[in-house]
Formats: sequence, C-alpha cells, structure tokens
Amino acid sequence: MRAGVLYSGGKDSSLAAMMLGTYYEIELNTFVFDSARTIPSVEAAARALGFPLKKRIFKEGLLNEAVDLVTQNGFPNDAINGVHRTAVESLCSEYSVVGDGTRFNDRVPMLTRSEVQSLEGRTKCSYVRPLLGYTKPEVDRLVKRFLVVRYGETGTIENGDYESEIREACRNRGIDPTVLFPSCHDQSLVVGKKAGST
Repeated sequence: MRAGVLYSGGKDSSLAAMMLGTYYEIELNTFVFDSARTIPSVEAAARALGFPLKKRIFKEGLLNEAVDLVTQNGFPNDAINGVHRTAVESLCSEYSVVGDGTRFNDRVPMLTRSEVQSLEGRTKCSYVRPLLGYTKPEVDRLVKRFLVVRYGETGTIENGDYESEIREACRNRGIDPTVLFPSCHDQSLVVGKKAGST
C-alpha cells in the first residue's frame, strides 16, 4: 500500500519515512508556495533515503493568508499549523495513508486530536505520525544512529520547511520576521544515510 509522507528533507520527516517504509510503499511529498522554487537539497535528501519525491504547489493565495495570520497574531504558530493542515488534507485526496514527522513535544506543526478525527472522518484517509510517541532526545538518538544531517538557522538550510517561505513573504511586505518568529530556530537537512541503515 502506498503512503504519502510530508517531507521537508529534515531529520524528523526522514526518520518518519524510514519507519513507515517498513510497512508501506513510501512516496515523499514536499509542498512549496512558489511553483518556480527549486528544491535540489530536498531532492538530494530523498535520493539518500531511496524514496521517490513529488514537489507539490500550494493553492494560490495561501501564502498571503499565512502572512496575514502571522502579522495579525504576532506569532507564526496558527499560520504554520494551518498550512500544514492544508498539506495533509491535500495528500488525503490522493493517498489512503498520509504520514509526517511530527513528534511528541512538537507544538508546530501539530494537528489536534479533534482535527485528526475530523480529517479521517471526512476523507477516509489514515493519518499516521510514527514519531508522535518519541521525545526529541530519542528522535535525536535514532537520527544520530541512522542519518547524516546538516544543521543551521532557518533560512541558512535549504530544506522544504514552510517557515522559510513565510518569512521571505513577510520581508517582501516590509515586515521584519525576526520580531514575529522565534530566534535561534535550528533546521535540519539530511545529506545521507549511515552505513548499515535500511
């Protein structure tokens, strides 16, 4: 059975895809707002894992809605969760099983239990989060064992995370994203698998 996995190229979505690959035929999916945006680093991460990757384009206007919500609220959480919900729902129209790399202590992106129940009831799609029972230290231990990862501040790592495009859209409107987004937010990009990992 095919499973569509939301994929940023980072450590969490990579580890989740590897775990799900035990049971499903994995197809990685990276969403971008701009159809002209290239994602060579994410493509390389997908190749390192050995899974096919599809670049998806969000519906027109979603980026503006996200920036409006960030500026209205003064923080990005609701906007990023809304974008993530849109991505999950989009994949549910194509796959019977959709997964992502959200883990136990994530706040963003994170769908609530009631959102998941509503999603599954409406779409008849199973939404699976294999890392949901894992805290950050255990995820990091597994990542260190199986993956080669590069880390850096948001904007310095070319992964498929929604946040970098939302930050750039804020800048394009003349809004300083540093006052709206948390400082020192590390991102990750998988650059390889360690020998012996399957």
